[in-house]
Amino acid sequence: MVIVMAKGATGENIAAVSRLLEHHSLKAHISQGSETTIIGVVGDKKRLADVNLEMLPGVEKVIPIMESYKLASKAFNPQGIVVNIDGAKIGGGHFAMMAGPCAVESEEQIVSTALAVKQSGAQFLRGGAYKPRTSPYAFQGMEDEGYRLMRLAGDEAGLKVVSEIISENNIETAAKYCDMFQVGARNMQNFRLLRELGRSKMPILLKRGNSSTISEWLDAAEYIMSEGNYNVVLCERGIRTFETATRNTLDISAIAVIKEKSSLPIIIDPSHAAGKASYIESLSLAAVAGGADGLIIEVHPDPMSAMSDAAQQLNFAVFDNLSTKVKKLVTVLDKQM
Repeated sequence: MVIVMAKGATGENIAAVSRLLEHHSLKAHISQGSETTIIGVVGDKKRLADVNLEMLPGVEKVIPIMESYKLASKAFNPQGIVVNIDGAKIGGGHFAMMAGPCAVESEEQIVSTALAVKQSGAQFLRGGAYKPRTSPYAFQGMEDEGYRLMRLAGDEAGLKVVSEIISENNIETAAKYCDMFQVGARNMQNFRLLRELGRSKMPILLKRGNSSTISEWLDAAEYIMSEGNYNVVLCERGIRTFETATRNTLDISAIAVIKEKSSLPIIIDPSHAAGKASYIESLSLAAVAGGADGLIIEVHPDPMSAMSDAAQQLNFAVFDNLSTKVKKLVTVLDKQM
């Protein structure tokens, strides 16, 4: 449930509500806006069955939340969450561009890519160190050495580093090199991993599972947030449908639904949705126009020689051209990039 405090409620009024919730073994999530304060109640609301919260001084009303996700809901934080990663902001009118190869293959490859995407306007370097693949015989990534090279390239180019975590066992190592962890589509419902990532307090980029509903996706975010980590960014990367013309079907409508139901920022991955480089520009511009808070795009110095997902990676020139168009559209929409 959500407790809406009356306009002009005092700090002591808010503190009294928080103490009452703690007394009943519940947690209070306080969101202070310019005119009012909202207190989200985290835990089993049955503990308050005999408590008339609306009689407390400073309380305007109590609103029940029917969805299974609470912290990720719009009601808990109507102002919206802005994820700030050492000055690089996502959400709240701040647009982020993430770019880099599907997988780290060598120092030369990742450094040259980092310098190129930085020049084109990216704020984040993406790249896979551990690569969960459908086939056990496909390239699985450079693992911990890939994280090290990502950090080296990110530092040289002045970019934040985002890379995938596939197990709770590599969180400690990855934290030495990454600024943000990515949870891939295959791990969206790896609940043990999500809880550990919540305890890590690292910013998390949570991709939607390819057969998951939006509610299931937000429930996954709730696992992270329930451990006290609210630095979660959602990533729509296409879902599985009957259509075979693209690798996945990009659900542009997910942007509008998330904006209505959740306070979390949402970015779009057109590369995994398209599966084909020539479709990426159209999907990217549609996502920006649709209200996305960012893009994550695969870029490689020589896509034809890429060790994974070669068909969906852009070369430097094509990415630069796309980035120019994205910047213009972002400006028209009065966002900051």
